[in-house]
Amino acid sequence: MLSRIPFGRALRAAWSSLRPLPGGRAIFSGVFGTMVPYSGTIHPLILELEPGYARVQIRDRRSVRNHLESVHAIALMNVAEMATGLAMMFGLPDDARAIITHLSIDYLKKARGTLTAECRCEVPRTNERAEYDFSSDVRDESGEVVARAQARWLVGPAS
Repeated sequence: MLSRIPFGRALRAAWSSLRPLPGGRAIFSGVFGTMVPYSGTIHPLILELEPGYARVQIRDRRSVRNHLESVHAIALMNVAEMATGLAMMFGLPDDARAIITHLSIDYLKKARGTLTAECRCEVPRTNERAEYDFSSDVRDESGEVVARAQARWLVGPAS
């Protein structure tokens, strides 16, 4: 039944009901990880979410590290893509859906410590089939950009 609810509407409903609660962001992030299981593997903490804006954090822990003792490139790509998708989908009309069609990322320096991905974008206001490009920066605790991603999303009518 949950799959029949438009994804953006489900996100908005869960966020508005859970965010104000003590630990609500962590609870919401766990729910999101259940809704999008692969993204849940990096254990994101969704800090801020509104139409056209998302800020998502991941902690540096063994399960997201590579052999160079830094956060793995794909974990960085995952959190960057997640920020673009959340920012856009949170504001999509209920009669629209989206799927990513292209994703690229530039790794600018070794990523260590707590990392935060952020995306600010203009949300499509229609379900007309079109592609949209969004970017996301991933920053370390000092505020330095460690990675910059470009995501292309195809928006179209929900079927």
